[in-house]
This record gives sequence, C-alpha cells and structure tokens, in this order.
Amino acid sequence: MYQSETSNRPSAILLLAGLTILLLLGMPILATAAETASLVGSERCLECHEQQAETYNNSLHAQAWKSIGGNYTNSGCESCHGPGSTHVDSNGKPDIINFSGKQISESSTCLSCHETSPELALWSMGAHARNDVGCAACHTIHGEVQPVANQPEVCFSCHRDIKFDSNKQSHHPIIEGKVSCNDCHNPHGALSEGQLRANSKNELCYHCHADKRGPFLWEHPPVEEDCGSCHSSHGSRHNNLLTSKVPNLCQDCHDWNRHPSTTLDSSSNFSGTASNRFIARSCLNCHGTIHGSNAPHNPDNGYNGGHYFVR
Repeated sequence: MYQSETSNRPSAILLLAGLTILLLLGMPILATAAETASLVGSERCLECHEQQAETYNNSLHAQAWKSIGGNYTNSGCESCHGPGSTHVDSNGKPDIINFSGKQISESSTCLSCHETSPELALWSMGAHARNDVGCAACHTIHGEVQPVANQPEVCFSCHRDIKFDSNKQSHHPIIEGKVSCNDCHNPHGALSEGQLRANSKNELCYHCHADKRGPFLWEHPPVEEDCGSCHSSHGSRHNNLLTSKVPNLCQDCHDWNRHPSTTLDSSSNFSGTASNRFIARSCLNCHGTIHGSNAPHNPDNGYNGGHYFVR
C-alpha cells in the first residue's frame, strides 16, 4: 500500500501543475472577453453631476489646470475618475474611481501627477500608506483650500489621543493655530520615527528651541539624548509639557545621595513651613539651567557652579 501511494504522487503533482497552467492561460482570455471601459467626455458627466462640477471650478485642481490651458473639453473628469462608459451604462453604479472609499488603491491616480513632489518621495514607506490610508482620507479632491489650512481638525479625526493631549492645560499651541501638525510631521512619509521632519526628536525641537541646542560646558545627559525623556510633545497635565511633576520627575534619576534622595511626602513638607523642594518650581528653584550650563565649576563650592546646573 505504501508503495502504491508513493507511485501516485508524481501523477497528482503533474495534474495540479497542469490545472494551474490552464487557469493562468485562461485569465487573459477572460480579461479580453470582459467589456473595456471607454471615455464618454465631461459633457456627459455634467448631465448628472452639476454640483460636483461647480465645486471643481472653485478647487485648486481647476485653478492649476486652467493655468496650463486646460478645460472640461480637453482635460475631462475622466482624467482622474477614469473612463466612464461602464458607469453611464450601469445607470450610475460606482464602476468608476469616486475617491469616496478613501482607499490606498485610489492614491495611484493622484500619484500619476504628484509623484514628482518632494513631499511624496517617501510615500510608499510612510505610516499612512502602510496602513492603507489613501489620499482622499485627508484631501478633498474638489476642495477650495489646502488640507494644511484645515489642520489640526483633519489629523484629529483619526488621531484622537493627540487631540486629547493638545487640549491639556500645558500644550503646544496647536489648537490656537500657531503650530500645525505639518510643521513637525510629514504626513506623506519620512524615514524618522513618527514621520518627523528631522532625523531625531531633538533636532526637530531645536528648530524652535535653539537655546537648548548647546553645546554646553556641562551637559545634562537625558536632555542631550532625547527631549522626550522629560517632555510630552503634544500636551501634559504638568507645566512646561513635563511628563510628570518635579521633583518626582527629577527623582526618577537623582535618588542616590544628599537631598535628592529625601522622601518628599506630606511628613517632610507640610508640617509647618513647606520645603522649597516640593512647591513651585521645586528642584528648578536652584537648578535653573537644567538643559545645560556654561558656568565655571568651583571645587570649593560646587553647588554654585555649572556642574550642578545651579543659577
């Protein structure tokens, strides 16, 4: 029995291979037999889509096309939406690219014109493309304004956690319109984490906070490594976008000697006069140059020197 089953295996493999070849050869025949859509002209589109034509006339696409001499006759709705014969013959069924599905497959139509833009150089490796978020998810094809003008509302429609952070008591002025999502992120793709417009988070922060760049004689290691070690990018419940309140934030690292290791609880701070290590700016009351200092260090009185970031 074992030998007979083994001897039949090559025949079965050949049969499967033959069926596969037949199916592959049949695919072009089926595609040829299928009806191929053809152009019908924009005048035919206007018979049903007058409202869409009106919004198109006010759009950036229309302005750009008119600037090079384009119009309905020689440009056509079908230049973006594809041949419309099957759409017309099916009495309006969506046998056409309508950009309403917000799918990544529709983006190939947009890229046929916009792929040369530097902003789209890394589109295919960006987070939006990798998560099947198409152009129409953010862009209105017949829109009168650029999506940048609608920020942050467009971004917040998906990134609800960022919207929540941006409304906390300490936040970057995003909702005030002074900083837009596009200032820090390239939504069309980047090599950096979070699609930042810089090689690292620190380099991005330095675009606005140049005074924190240094170089400093005395550098604070977590500051040099990553601004996100202490600050939340979009918003925080604590002052200055800090991830937690000082001195708790400072004591995550500084718990080894002298006063940094003091337990700062109610027993040590609220019995009588409160300690300046817990109220107001806490550690920053003395260590004011926490991002780095160029002050000289006095070995005889180190607490007054730049080595400890003391003012």
